[in-house]
Amino acid sequence: MVDYKEIASYIIILAVVLIVAQHLNVVVSGSMEPVFYRGDIVVVEKSDLLGLHEFDPKDVKVGDIVVYNAAWFNQPVIHRVINIVEINGTTMYEIKGDHNNRSDPYYVKTEQIKDRVVTWGDDPIKIPYIGNLSLWLRGL
Repeated sequence: MVDYKEIASYIIILAVVLIVAQHLNVVVSGSMEPVFYRGDIVVVEKSDLLGLHEFDPKDVKVGDIVVYNAAWFNQPVIHRVINIVEINGTTMYEIKGDHNNRSDPYYVKTEQIKDRVVTWGDDPIKIPYIGNLSLWLRGL
């Protein structure tokens, strides 16, 4: 006999796991040291998760750590906003890794910003080292 309560509970658990996984991002480089290290997992809020907007990228401020789709790299980049400027009527973000000597090579448009790192007080929420397994499995 089919136990519909058990099937429903598995579906709910799977949905929760998938939603939680969307809010975790593995750090793949040392560009944000000492805030994050390679292999740390950071907790993020999404600009668009299946139509739900947890934050508006237009509200990003200097000092926020964001995840954006870079024109110069084939994976999302986690760096800090260091300046916001208007260029030809478009808001552009200057972004830099804390450990890097200079800013990222291109300004970032609002629509490129996909996630913002969640903070507790002034500290980003992270889970140290756990992401190293993911990096190893992906060959990074």
